[in-house]
Amino acid sequence: MIIKSQVLAAQQEWADGIVKIGTLKGKPEHCEQFTNEFLDKLYAFDLGEVLFKPTKAAQEQFRPTKIKALSYFIAPQYCVLPEDHGFALTPWTNVRFVNQHFILESDRAIAMGNYYFKDTNGVETKVEYTFGYRLYHGALKIDLHHSSLPYQAD
Repeated sequence: MIIKSQVLAAQQEWADGIVKIGTLKGKPEHCEQFTNEFLDKLYAFDLGEVLFKPTKAAQEQFRPTKIKALSYFIAPQYCVLPEDHGFALTPWTNVRFVNQHFILESDRAIAMGNYYFKDTNGVETKVEYTFGYRLYHGALKIDLHHSSLPYQAD
């Protein structure tokens, strides 16, 4: 059975990875290497389908492949889609999860809530998320990643 602390640890590892990617912005080779390792370790692209809907994607909203996820996170260094600007290159100084709810099962977990990305000016951006995790050889891997900016009433 997956337990809450495993999901929290996976979220922290994801948050730390996003922050680290931004610190590597001026070192393209290191940045690409780390981001590839980040995607291999934390996402299930090598195991099957991954449902990935990143926060700031409009023209191609859904990114089912590792190469398109890489483009989203670190373009223009590794850009395959014109709308990508390198979300993880901002750089963010902190990412914190505020979980609303979890569904925990024997080999699957889903977490939903908000996460907050803090920039170098101390300004936080609130983003809504749902992450799905598969248990694979004792580690959680993301196979569902949906994030979006909160609804703004007109």
